[in-house]
Amino acid sequence: MKIEKIHHVAYRCKDAKETVEWYGKMLNMDFVLAIAEDHVPSTHEPDPYMHLFLDAGNGNILAFFELPTKPKMGRDPNTPAWVQHIAFKVKDRNELNKFKEHLEANGVEVLGVTDHSMFHSIYFFDPNGHRVELACPDPEEKALLKRMDSVKWKMLEEWSITKKAPQHAAWLHAKELRKDVP
Repeated sequence: MKIEKIHHVAYRCKDAKETVEWYGKMLNMDFVLAIAEDHVPSTHEPDPYMHLFLDAGNGNILAFFELPTKPKMGRDPNTPAWVQHIAFKVKDRNELNKFKEHLEANGVEVLGVTDHSMFHSIYFFDPNGHRVELACPDPEEKALLKRMDSVKWKMLEEWSITKKAPQHAAWLHAKELRKDVP
């Protein structure tokens, strides 16, 4: 048995129409499908909702639920805002910069470009308060991923024991130490 791919990722939204329009305008996502019901299909609970689906590219679907009978949206107060997010890949640094300019020109506050060594990202919030990341690969991505792959199990094992950041890949954010990337 093996998972084929993510079918869709679903989030809650404050306003279905605003969400569709924002993702269309800001990220050029097409509106694929809307499902509205008065009962939840899995639980049969009476609860009207709007479930919408957006094309995030290459068969990836981003979905949202508007739930008008539920309490206002919130977020986990014990989890920092930077943790829970969805990241989308863009072609390259040029495309990333174009998105940054487009978002800022439309009044969206953008953080970054942040250099994560293997990839570069910008961060912003959608109108529902969800953090969104756009990421592009670094030109050295393949070599860096290969090197990171060689230490992943050691890092995980050390973390599981100490709960402190293992230093097996300290070179990752030190550009001068990346010169020896195979």
